[in-house]
Amino acid sequence: MARIDELRMIARVARMYYELDKRQSDIAEQLGLSQSTVSRLLSRSKEEGIIRFSINMPQGVYTELEESLVMKYNLRDAVVVDCLDEDENLIQRDLGAVASYYLETIIRPNEVIGISSWSATLLALVDSLQPLHRKMGIKVVQILGGVGNPAVEAHATHLTSRMAQLLNGEAIYLPVPGVLATEAARSILIADDVSQKAIKLFDHVTTALVGIGAIDPSPLLAQSGNIFSARELDLLRQKKAIGDILLHFFDEDGNLVDTGIDNRVISLRLEQLIKVNRAIGVAGGLRKFKGIQGALRGRWINILITDRFTAGRLLAE
Repeated sequence: MARIDELRMIARVARMYYELDKRQSDIAEQLGLSQSTVSRLLSRSKEEGIIRFSINMPQGVYTELEESLVMKYNLRDAVVVDCLDEDENLIQRDLGAVASYYLETIIRPNEVIGISSWSATLLALVDSLQPLHRKMGIKVVQILGGVGNPAVEAHATHLTSRMAQLLNGEAIYLPVPGVLATEAARSILIADDVSQKAIKLFDHVTTALVGIGAIDPSPLLAQSGNIFSARELDLLRQKKAIGDILLHFFDEDGNLVDTGIDNRVISLRLEQLIKVNRAIGVAGGLRKFKGIQGALRGRWINILITDRFTAGRLLAE
């Protein structure tokens, strides 16, 4: 145990630094010590129990849940959003608002941001996004075909164009349907020069923003027409599919389900998504729970933004 005179010096240095907000260099000069000695005494103040830290978490912040999700699913990061109840529309709104702030904090110059079409949650993200005024060389590219029913096609275009506008960047569209009737039609459309401008950027995406779907399509996706037939959805269920990302379906363990319909989809492949530096899944709610869990088990995303109810279920499983 330290002598009383040594403890007195440790306590004095600790008080000057933590309570009086003095810099270590100023403390060293005032007390005639070296700066390395001041640093050592501050470390000793913790060891001797003179200084103890406690963090008071604000209400609605779920740091422990986030850390547990990161550990359990080997994630790069997780954000748990405080939602009042499990109404799907409210969850989409709250997730979008939090995800927009998260994007604003992580974005870097010369990013290639890939964004999925036909996601109500990502629409909420864009609607909450704050403008970035400085030029950062950002590109925003559609990573799922954005052509569909004209009544709702504006949503897919808005996602890309509005985000590019707010981030002072360039929008690159994928002006084809997400789902084609035949493989031959897909081959023709992906060979088009306009499509290739977006497709060639897929391997260069640095941040991807994707929704996670259930087998039954969301209202927005269903309205777009980028869906499979009832017979094909039944086939996916028979193959034990439980969810999708970018219209690529997987089972409860995250393994891709092979039905052949994947060959008619125009989007970033999950094998490409898994290589993206920040692959951010923004999804929540009971309807999507199994899909979110499968996506995490398959490690198709490395960052999850979800609601507190879904986070609790993911940790309880």
